[in-house]
Amino acid sequence: MGALVGLGVGVGLLLAWSAFAWPRGAERAPRPAGPWERLLAEAGMASTTPRVLLLACIVSGAVVLVVALGVTRTAPVAVVLSGLAARLPVAVVRGRVRRRRRDHAEVWPEAVDDLASAVRAGMSLPDAVAALGERGPEALRPAFDAFALDYQVSGRFGDCLDRLKGRLADPVGDRVVEGLRVAREVGGGELGRLLRNLSSYLRDEQRTRAELEARQSWAVNGARLAVSAPWLVLLLMSLQSEVITRYRSATGAVILAVGGGVCVVAYRLMMRLGRLPDERRILA
Repeated sequence: MGALVGLGVGVGLLLAWSAFAWPRGAERAPRPAGPWERLLAEAGMASTTPRVLLLACIVSGAVVLVVALGVTRTAPVAVVLSGLAARLPVAVVRGRVRRRRRDHAEVWPEAVDDLASAVRAGMSLPDAVAALGERGPEALRPAFDAFALDYQVSGRFGDCLDRLKGRLADPVGDRVVEGLRVAREVGGGELGRLLRNLSSYLRDEQRTRAELEARQSWAVNGARLAVSAPWLVLLLMSLQSEVITRYRSATGAVILAVGGGVCVVAYRLMMRLGRLPDERRILA
């Protein structure tokens, strides 16, 4: 019996000593998301890491390099085509970001109208936000479904809004979420009117942007056609061995390098001059 008591006292003293000898480390602040992580989140691919995107670029470039070497048997041509292919996954992700923003911009006014109607009907703000997971626009339902589950589990409206904003990864969504946060914290009695004004503003903005994008499409398509045409011709020339072998020399490699650089600079310049300003997530 005495040995058992002594063992219990010893274990208790050891635990008490360990609490001071090995204090729990301070919790680290969450690392801010990098540019590639934000890009993937805005594309709706938050579960994909930048390493996976980098690996996709490497694999794409390597596959095209092997195929081009086998077809053309000309290293400079294969390297140029491989470099273009390595950029393809990033271009696909950026295109997905643009399509996702456009789809969200079309349905946000409807979502804000639903919020305003729910608040005017007497629903609490968290319940009105959670209800969008059932009756809101189809494109936004998954994010609001997750918000409803978060709020049901934790009951912390502010933390749930932070996670909702991360899932939406949308500039308009940032403004709506922050407006809801302010209304919740300071008791916005004019929330219904604010939401109706925001819905009207979003519709006007979407209408104006759609008209500008329709007029801009010719410049974008022209830039893409002008850049891709020389490389399509080069690809067709690679089927003729007596022609493509001329690029095996140092002069041919220099011509390909200069042509590639000029195409990249011209494409970036035309896209910069013709593009519409993208709305930034200043509240992210």
